[in-house]
Amino acid sequence: MIRVILAEDHFALIEGIKLYFEFDNDIKIIGYAKNGKELIELAHKTKPDIIITDIKMPIVDGLTATREISKSLPNTSVITFTMYNQEKVVNEMFEAGVQAYVLKNSSLEKLKEAIIIVHNNGTYYDPNIIQPNKQPRDSILTKRQLEILRLLVEGKTNQQIANLLYIQKSTVETHRKNMARKLKLSGQNELLRYGLQQRYKY
Repeated sequence: MIRVILAEDHFALIEGIKLYFEFDNDIKIIGYAKNGKELIELAHKTKPDIIITDIKMPIVDGLTATREISKSLPNTSVITFTMYNQEKVVNEMFEAGVQAYVLKNSSLEKLKEAIIIVHNNGTYYDPNIIQPNKQPRDSILTKRQLEILRLLVEGKTNQQIANLLYIQKSTVETHRKNMARKLKLSGQNELLRYGLQQRYKY
């Protein structure tokens, strides 16, 4: 059972999510917070598997709460659930430590999909996130590296990518390092951001 906390200050949305997951056999909402301060306190008390949080909240915002939780509760993953659809905000949340970014105008099925992917150590980007128009650097990546990048953006783990492409996990890791070097990227999520910006998911 995946234990989840929801941080949201809109009662109607809380009720909708609560109803959606009420009879789910895999996901259980174990607590609710109306602001970032309550979220931090509840997270430390219950140590959930996953936190779903909005960005704009009273007292302490979701960005600040995420930074605090990511540092103090490394075994708890964070999913952003928001209306904000700007590249700068998306990047800030991933830099703060979230593993998924879901827009509120998406279906709750997408939220459930994100929860499952994150619980399996993957990363999820809502397909409706606005993407900037940037010139791709495809020519310096091999066909195999582009395949790996697309799967990475879809939220697949290194092991899942290896299984899908019938290669070793270590080979996937080597390709990722080589891609980062070619593209002059650094940091765990930089390849994901690059793939999202270049629309490799579509």
